[in-house]
Order: sequence, then structure tokens, then C-alpha cells
Amino acid sequence: MEVRARLRFLRMAPRKVRSVVDLIRRLKVEDAEYQLQYMSRDAALPILKLLKSAIANAENNNKLKKENLFVKSVFVDQGPVLKRYRPRAFGRAAEIRKRSAHITLVLDEVTPSTARKPKGATKKEKPAKVNKADRPVVDYKDIKHTSKGRSTDHADDSASEVAPEHRRAAPAGKETFNRRSGEN
Repeated sequence: MEVRARLRFLRMAPRKVRSVVDLIRRLKVEDAEYQLQYMSRDAALPILKLLKSAIANAENNNKLKKENLFVKSVFVDQGPVLKRYRPRAFGRAAEIRKRSAHITLVLDEVTPSTARKPKGATKKEKPAKVNKADRPVVDYKDIKHTSKGRSTDHADDSASEVAPEHRRAAPAGKETFNRRSGEN
């Protein structure tokens, strides 16, 4: 059973976070935790915190054992970029891009255990089937629709068509197209 955990808007460049994340992919949870704990990169601390959160979610919500978990996938996406400016020579301004990252971590079981349902999961009830014989028969030609205060009857569609002599005359030299009849 997969367990997901997400860390969003981490104020570190995704390029720097990816170098740490690549080291823990496909490792058992204990090994990944050990690897992150003794790593000297700044990105290791928030990733370790995210990993511990995912482990706690798996144990508490899905009743999974920590010894049976491994890091199935972990990926880093680009977050929003804050733009700041600093003065440079000759009165120019140089842009500083303060990047952020979104991290998604997915844990899975090494050996699949029996299917366990999460704590709050309940069985969904299926809607009752309705026989076609029990449905009322509706004749849509008899239904009157109103549009802008006027009632139109679909049975009299041919009668509601505007007679050619009552149509607006097109400006000289321009050809018009009637949407309803498809005539020019």
C-alpha cells in the first residue's frame, strides 16, 4: 500500500534538493533515514523531516510496519520564484531569483501485506438500480421552453421560422448566412 507525503514551498533551489533526494531513492526506510541524518547538505534536514512524517502516517493511518517500508519514489518540482533586485554598476539593477521547491515522497511495502483499510474508510453504498419499466416516459416535443420571456414549442419549429419577406435586408454587396436554415 502506497503512502504519500508532500512538502511544499521549501525555500531551497530544486537543483540543490534533487542532489540529496537522488541518494535515498529505492532505499529501505531505515537506510534512508540513516543516510539523511549524517549528510552535511542543508537540504537533508527538511527531507529527513518529511521522511519521518511519511513513516508516521504509514504506521498510524495504514497500520504498516516501519521495517517493511522502502522509498518507492521521491521527486522535486519547481515552486514559485521570488524575484528580488540589487544595484549593479552604471545604475543598473540585477535580478536575484529566490527559488522554492515542492517535494513528493512515496513509500511502499517491500512485501505486500494483507489489504488493510485506513482508519476512517467505510464501505460505499452503491446506488439502487432503477428498472427501465419504472421510469416515466417523457415526450420532449410536448415540453415548452421559455427564452427571454417568450414561449417556444418544439412541435411548431417550422411555424416559428421567420418568413423570407420579414428578414432584415443585408447591406448592399454583403452576403449573409442564416444559422438556423443554413441558407445564404
